[in-house]
Amino acid sequence: MTVDHSALFGEEPVRHVQRDGVEYTLLGTAHVSRTSAETVQRLLESGQYDAVAIELCRSRHQALTQRENWRNLNLFAILRQGKAGMMMASLALSAYQRRIADQFGIEPGAEMKAALDGAERAGLPVLLIDREIGTTLRRASRRLSLWKRWVMINGLILSLFSRDEISEEDIERLKEGDLLTQTFSEFSETSPELYETLIAERDRYMAARLRQENQDRPGGRILAVIGAGHLAGTAAALESEAEPQPEVAELDVMPPPSPILKALPWAILIAVLSGFAIGFARSPELGLTLVLTWVIINGSLSALGALLARAHPLTILTALVAAPLTSLNPTIGAGMVTGAVEAWLRKPRVADFETLRDDVVRVSGWFRNRVSHVFVVFFLSNLGSAAGTWIAGFRMVQQLLE
Repeated sequence: MTVDHSALFGEEPVRHVQRDGVEYTLLGTAHVSRTSAETVQRLLESGQYDAVAIELCRSRHQALTQRENWRNLNLFAILRQGKAGMMMASLALSAYQRRIADQFGIEPGAEMKAALDGAERAGLPVLLIDREIGTTLRRASRRLSLWKRWVMINGLILSLFSRDEISEEDIERLKEGDLLTQTFSEFSETSPELYETLIAERDRYMAARLRQENQDRPGGRILAVIGAGHLAGTAAALESEAEPQPEVAELDVMPPPSPILKALPWAILIAVLSGFAIGFARSPELGLTLVLTWVIINGSLSALGALLARAHPLTILTALVAAPLTSLNPTIGAGMVTGAVEAWLRKPRVADFETLRDDVVRVSGWFRNRVSHVFVVFFLSNLGSAAGTWIAGFRMVQQLLE
């Protein structure tokens, strides 16, 4: 395995790996680098390869090549299926990449687009080798403690409020990693769970997918376009003894949720209802006071979150009424209700779907675009309800002990 700095590869890092009779050329790229895109185009025009593999999953490939699919986004289904958080994460990642791309005058994923266009011109098959981004984010989330999960969410949110100008140093760091690892760089350095899921697992996954797609192509020459930060790990994984099919299946499995996190909503339900029962057993006045404490604090803070999200007045009223009830229902959150009401009251227009990816680049765009605004309402009303649950719970304990 050698590093080739010939004129063909320019300054881009490259590894050559022979495995199962197939010659893999792993090209390390930066996802917002014009040089990387030009190198990919030059390599595919050389005619040296039989197929091109790219660091994209099916959903990211569709987002890159079929942008009109946003028009078919079903907000109610996303909210009902509990996927609103993942959707917000995906949009935040897209916004971060778009900001960098706009500043440096290159389309997001230009090297991947160059690989797709070059493969089409040359009549080469395209292999999608990365794991689904939703699976990666969910696996990362499942591995984290409550505190680290909160840090991860804040990493995404803070990326939206970061400075407008991005330095050349940020671009250089992107050449050492990829969009996911750059977004969470401050946190992944101190979190083995994030490093394992965002980097190491994907190295193994992409290597396994390469072998899986090419196991019947001895003598084949494959160009794999991947982030530079995955270069060494993917090359090493290609040379490992792991069997590709079991490896892919294992890395696609969702880790079971923490028993503590799974039991927590039910514990809250039992604790609150027990508090009400104890209060009414002592006196009707105390019982009523506890109920009002729960309703007022929980509902008010969720409504405050909706207000800060600039939700419709009826959505704010819905948060006030729904939060005390949804907090006692482990299967539904306040944000699911308020998000659905906001989407119904302020129905997104076709233009909102068409400009969604551009609008979320700026914080103001999240509020202006009716699609992303639904997710803002979902998030802040949920956050208010969560805070209200704990504050109201502690206050009820105080009232019972008085």
